[in-house]
Amino acid sequence: VQLVESGGGSVQPGESLTLSCKVSSTTKLTFCMGWFRQAPAKERKAVAVIDMDGKINYADSVKERFTVSRDDEQATLYLQMNSLKSEDSDMYYCALRRSQYCSPEPHDYPDWGQGTQVTVS
Repeated sequence: VQLVESGGGSVQPGESLTLSCKVSSTTKLTFCMGWFRQAPAKERKAVAVIDMDGKINYADSVKERFTVSRDDEQATLYLQMNSLKSEDSDMYYCALRRSQYCSPEPHDYPDWGQGTQVTVS
């Protein structure tokens, strides 16, 4: 399984971005998927995870601003990022976990994309 993120970029505070994560798989998505972020020399941490039933958990810092969604038919995960702040700047990664339980811990996800940079300034 390969995951390819896109949609990152440089924006000003208050603007929006939409990240996409395309999963290359011939199997319809039935897994947990999530968006994570990481700054240089810091630990990777969860932004939002979504399970097969659409149950979502967001990091407190992004609640009311970010929206995660998935299109299982298109094998794509999205992250709509609104009202961006400078502190949202990071490398963003999507990840997949073959489990019904969507852990917020990065080490529970074996499959990762290459990341897409988000810069807000």
